[in-house]
Amino acid sequence: MTLVAIGINHKTASVALREKVAFGPDILSDALRSLAAQTRTGEAVIVSTCNRTELYTNQVESEQLIHWLSQFHNLDEEELRSCLYMHTGQKAVQHLLRVSAGLDSLVLGEPQILGQIKKAFFDAREVGTIAHTLDRLFQHTFKVAKQIRTETEIGASAVSVAFAAVNLAKHIFDDLSRSRVMLVGAGETVELVARHLSEQGATDLIVANRTLARAEGMAAEFNGQAITLPQIPEHLHECDIVISSTASPLPILGKGMVENALKKRRQQAMLLVDIAVPRDIESEVADLENAYLYTVDDLQGIVQKNMKNRLQAAEQAELIAQQQSQEFVQWLRGLDSVATIKSFRTQSEELKRAALARALERLEQGADPEAVLNELANKLTNRLIHAPTQALSKAARQGDLDSLDLLRSALGINDN
Repeated sequence: MTLVAIGINHKTASVALREKVAFGPDILSDALRSLAAQTRTGEAVIVSTCNRTELYTNQVESEQLIHWLSQFHNLDEEELRSCLYMHTGQKAVQHLLRVSAGLDSLVLGEPQILGQIKKAFFDAREVGTIAHTLDRLFQHTFKVAKQIRTETEIGASAVSVAFAAVNLAKHIFDDLSRSRVMLVGAGETVELVARHLSEQGATDLIVANRTLARAEGMAAEFNGQAITLPQIPEHLHECDIVISSTASPLPILGKGMVENALKKRRQQAMLLVDIAVPRDIESEVADLENAYLYTVDDLQGIVQKNMKNRLQAAEQAELIAQQQSQEFVQWLRGLDSVATIKSFRTQSEELKRAALARALERLEQGADPEAVLNELANKLTNRLIHAPTQALSKAARQGDLDSLDLLRSALGINDN
């Protein structure tokens, strides 16, 4: 059996092309059925995210898949081919394991891709394009991804400024569900911070932004409260954590504003994380007692250190992926050997039944039993050794000593 994986990702194709090759929910079911029809086993899984589109199939030629993909999306085949990668057999298995573990992601070790691959598998199973081989492959993949997360530090360290800010808050306050957080700004970075906060259990959010409508949109998504920037002094004392990232050319939170908030808090500690350039929070805030100010430079240092840790963990993860891909291919080859042995036994049994039926027929006709037995033994022997004899002769004629030795070993031929 031959597993095949083809695809494009953020390393090989532009956003424009990735958008054209994507499979949205509205076309996924039809695409899976159409793709599965190209294979001899009817198996297919399509992984489609903003950073990659990949096809996983069994018993089909890579070229056929490329042609299908270009035809399905009405794209120029040569243009598509130049951005595609193709893997077969163990390389296909190892690629899927690497992708699931975040080793092929834009952010090394990010965990979201595993959930996306699980969804792709369950979507395919619901449509009916999962059979024994791909089911075993993806179940093996989920097990290995968990093993990599457990045995390495691939996902333990923050490698983005947004994630580092949230990790810092969690380290200081431990249980974020008990903390009130103010997010200043409503751009992509703050939105990412909000998502990380939500994943870490934070539920009490205030979103402050120059435009109230934008703040309301983000606050609604995370069940928070929206305010404008001028309203910050009214609410700052309520907050344990402040994370700010705006495009303002001047600081938004000054030393006096924070000092007043701390007085209202009766000097209860406040964490302030400024990930804006230029700064949103005056540097003098760090001089205040019970105000803990971290800047983007502090977080970048954390990120760089953590990235080194992830790179070391990635080496361990790569080794696990390689070993586990070999293990899966051995299982796959075992399926082939079982099928081959079954076919060989069936064929031998048919030869035996035919020869025995002929012998019994001759005995009923009164033929000499000894002659019948000799004929049975000769015919059965000739039929059983016919194919091996041809293979031995061919290997000898071609000087293929390796095949000759293998056949001698398989047939139990001993010169002694």
